[in-house]
Amino acid sequence: MAGVSTIKRGGSRFYIDPDDAHIKVPGVTSVGGMLPKDYLTFWAAKEAAEAAVNNWDIVSELCKRDPKGAVDYLKNAHRRKTTAASDLGSAAHDLFERLARGETVNPRHVHADVKPHVRWFSEFLQEVQPEFLHLEETVWSDTHSYAGSFDAIAVIDGETVIVDWKTSKSVYDSVALQLSAYRYADRIILAANGESVDVPELVGGAALHVRPEGWALHPVECGPEVFETFLHLRGVFDWEREGKKRVIGKPIASGGEFQTGTQRRVA
Repeated sequence: MAGVSTIKRGGSRFYIDPDDAHIKVPGVTSVGGMLPKDYLTFWAAKEAAEAAVNNWDIVSELCKRDPKGAVDYLKNAHRRKTTAASDLGSAAHDLFERLARGETVNPRHVHADVKPHVRWFSEFLQEVQPEFLHLEETVWSDTHSYAGSFDAIAVIDGETVIVDWKTSKSVYDSVALQLSAYRYADRIILAANGESVDVPELVGGAALHVRPEGWALHPVECGPEVFETFLHLRGVFDWEREGKKRVIGKPIASGGEFQTGTQRRVA
């Protein structure tokens, strides 16, 4: 498979241009990460508090023997949860792709936590009968300098849509931004041979929500207005990465023993 390579820098994912390794563009998910998510602060605090209450025997012993370790254990509680959810989601996505390609998946070789997802995805395929045009490919925007990997482009009820599989607890509105970025990219880079093809004309998007208890296919608005918002976030991404570093100049006057943040860090 010739897929597009990626790297992680500063917590963001970048895609490497297969024709010029010097060109690296941010991933759609990293750009979408510029959205404010104040609720995550409270969620992380709740996870730390619950970890302390539910595992007090462990935490109290850690406090006596290794206070720093106790702090690390609690402050990383939310990361442990997101890592577990991410691992489950990745496993489910891999199986969804295989099923969408028409492969047979032996239930005996599927982890118990993912078996319900496989069952419901199989039912979706049977009930909706999507015709897949592309699966697990990379889009590239030469115009706006971003790239991303989508789950599927499919014909459903006679209409061509871009589809994202979701195994999270809820389908969040940010999926609209994600799908709009895929929809209005300039080209698809095929994993099989690295060839670029046009993104087909799409009427919209859809999110397939698969949970242990069932599945639901949601239409997603991902037209020009939503894409315009994504492009604003693309600008914010550049600001966060580089732009904000250049706006505060060195002091042109000062007094006393005042030190700048940079001087304090050096000291």
